[in-house]
Amino acid sequence: MDSRQGENKMAITKEIIEDKIEIVSDFKNIQVRTATVIKEDGVELTRSFHRHVVSCVESNYDAESEKWTHTDTDISGESTEVQAIANAVWTDAVKAAKKSANEANML
Repeated sequence: MDSRQGENKMAITKEIIEDKIEIVSDFKNIQVRTATVIKEDGVELTRSFHRHVVSCVESNYDAESEKWTHTDTDISGESTEVQAIANAVWTDAVKAAKKSANEANML
């Protein structure tokens, strides 16, 4: 006789969702909280969180040439919702202010 006969089969699922998106600071940083939810037969067993922040501009200073390089953040790997928020709030004025702040804070 099969030892597994009569055994209940349980469905374990893993779901990853962006459950909170916030805009913070004068430079409109986008803070994204992702929840990883483990369920058994539709009943939540665990939930854990991860956060990351997306800034509009990355700035680098080359001491040798004494020049700044400012690069707009690549948001292609973010969700369509985060991309839409970034495109709405990261105006040219916000980007210019962030560049100036980065230069002032990095020297």
